[in-house]
Amino acid sequence: MNARDTSYDASTIAAMRDPVEAAAYLAAVIELDDPAALLVALRQVAKAHGMAEVARRADVGEKTLFRALSDKGNPTLTTVHKVLHAMGLRLSVTAI
Repeated sequence: MNARDTSYDASTIAAMRDPVEAAAYLAAVIELDDPAALLVALRQVAKAHGMAEVARRADVGEKTLFRALSDKGNPTLTTVHKVLHAMGLRLSVTAI
């Protein structure tokens, strides 16, 4: 990985730690109407916050969190709610 890639990764991780940036990112992914893409996005934001720390704050086991946000994951609404809250976010609904 070159310095430019490292710099991009670092800035992306920093952006995903900002609740406003993370919310905008997740909202954009939701617009894609692709559940698999949403899992990837949730995983990326959780990784930026530290998966172990997110699991602790969400009061879910680390293995449960990794499994829920994996490529084959199917997290419950409760898990999504807890994970979002642990990252300073919340789920909301708007009219189409």
